[in-house]
Amino acid sequence: MKMTGMMRRLVATAMVCAAPAIAQEGAPQPQPLPLATAKNSPLLVSADLRDGMDLSGPWHYSIDPFRSGLAGFHGEVPGVSQQRYLDLDVSKAMRDDNRALFEFDLSHSPVTTLPSSWLTEAPELRHYQGLMWYQRTFPAAAGRTGRYFLRFGAANYATVVYLNGKPIGRHAGGFTPFAFEVTGQLRDGSNQITIGVDSQASEATVPPPVTDWENYGGVTRGIRLIATPGTYVDDAWVHLTRDGRMAVQAHLDGPRAANTAVHFRIAALGLDVAGTTDAMGDWRATVAAPRALVRWSPEHPKLYDVTIAAGSDTWRDRIGFRTIAVRGADILLNGKPIFLRGISLHEEELGTDPTRAMTPAAARALLSEVKDGLHGNYVRLAHYPHSEVMTRMADEMGLIVWSEVPVYWLVAWSNADTLATARNMVAENILRDRNRASIGIWSVANETPVTDARNAFLRTLVQDVRGLDDTRLVSAALLVERSQGPGAPVMTMADPLADALDVLAINTYNGWYSPDRLADVPGIVWRVPAGKPLVFSEFGADARAGFHDIGTAPQKFSEEYQADYYRATLKMADGVKTLRGMSPWILKDFRSPRRQNPDFQQGWNRKGLISETGQRKQAFGVLAGYYADRSDGSEDAAQHRR
Repeated sequence: MKMTGMMRRLVATAMVCAAPAIAQEGAPQPQPLPLATAKNSPLLVSADLRDGMDLSGPWHYSIDPFRSGLAGFHGEVPGVSQQRYLDLDVSKAMRDDNRALFEFDLSHSPVTTLPSSWLTEAPELRHYQGLMWYQRTFPAAAGRTGRYFLRFGAANYATVVYLNGKPIGRHAGGFTPFAFEVTGQLRDGSNQITIGVDSQASEATVPPPVTDWENYGGVTRGIRLIATPGTYVDDAWVHLTRDGRMAVQAHLDGPRAANTAVHFRIAALGLDVAGTTDAMGDWRATVAAPRALVRWSPEHPKLYDVTIAAGSDTWRDRIGFRTIAVRGADILLNGKPIFLRGISLHEEELGTDPTRAMTPAAARALLSEVKDGLHGNYVRLAHYPHSEVMTRMADEMGLIVWSEVPVYWLVAWSNADTLATARNMVAENILRDRNRASIGIWSVANETPVTDARNAFLRTLVQDVRGLDDTRLVSAALLVERSQGPGAPVMTMADPLADALDVLAINTYNGWYSPDRLADVPGIVWRVPAGKPLVFSEFGADARAGFHDIGTAPQKFSEEYQADYYRATLKMADGVKTLRGMSPWILKDFRSPRRQNPDFQQGWNRKGLISETGQRKQAFGVLAGYYADRSDGSEDAAQHRR
């Protein structure tokens, strides 16, 4: 894979330092770090359920706004005075020799708690975008056996990692996991780990620099030191095929990966399938689904404990089994039509100072508002892969998930490096989550203007999705063309990508970003392909919780206007014959530095149906009532209600 400009800047000059702390002459020569990609790095699928050491907790941190820890003034290897990753006691070195110079000392730097974003660590970091260094020590016992991996849930955006002063790897992408093997780099007793995380986006990165939400720089998901046997199950996928059979595939990694006996078991179903890996360490099997199998659904989110035993390793996961497909304009879950009653959601916990640390409690609090409050069965996790904590919680609670990669707006469509980065993100996202029953739709893009280069870029991603997972649906949130008809505006989907997708999706904000009167919104005409299901992937309007305007024509940003907007838009939706779901924008008010109206926004996008602290707005009840009717299967009642 080629490197983007940011990746080169972060990594090309990140070097091992073998010289004494006081010796500036004899600087080390550049040594490239290995690049973590889905193809060449450990996958460690379901790693969150493996044994290991949690490295969450206190870490020292130090900003590096000019990236001096990676390069000198002229792009050369940084001098030792700036090499943050050195494995030495800086204070002692300077006391012992008055020639020693260091302009850092991470062991005495301020302390933060990871995972979290540095934006919430101190007021002066609130809008900092750039390079941050983190460091801590951890113990490793003598007499270790097997293999050890440092596994990162995610770090935003580009990351370099050092262990005991030596580089072990780098990764680009802020929302997917990566891992490095450190078996040979660990030492008995105390080990020092140093991480450099650069949040700065460029025209060639995925995502691009411009957003309408907070870019939470830092290590925002957990870090674990994971232990495995010498040969272990690196990847496994257990699922129902489209025809309802149970399929399993596994890949072993290690010196005994080939020709090894494996056992696939689901004890609760009495299922035990044996086999032997091939010369590449791979094994596949397909069997009839047990008659006692209870299929996963939002009404009955049944999960099973699944194991794959191979040699001295046992891989574990909790998996639900269901099928999802399309038939004409219908979405079928377990062979039956379903209407997706959903909402969009950013990865941002409730509270006045969210830091993108998604704990199980934080995930449950958000998804409970969807499942129990809105009577939902579906959630769009926008606009990037969310934490595996969230997708596991969706499995448990019974919510169908739209999962997407951060390909939106001003993407460098003709840049081969950008495409390579996007493809790697797609692979890392799917390989992490394809055992999650909740995942129903993989999305490859959001609001991307049509060009030939864009079409080729996104068609490549669609092909990758289908190659990695042929059991789920593929979509993208598309733009539409607006024209004026004889009596009402006409919205037309003319995007050539539509023919490559299973589910069509449209973001629409008529009545908020358009001059339409709300009374006219229900009459808007939609022209979309007739043979495929459509979802309204976004629609919404801002309201500041507690701001009311009870006049006959309430102003924007009032709870009354937002509620009226929802009533009008839902009436419009009822007139779209192929509509099979919706995920309005958005469940919760979220941080957005570009939103600066001092009376209503103050750095928050206020389109949430609840405030940042969880206060429900009037529109919450409007959508909840609509979904309550839909959940009863009473489409006529839904029409009558409005």
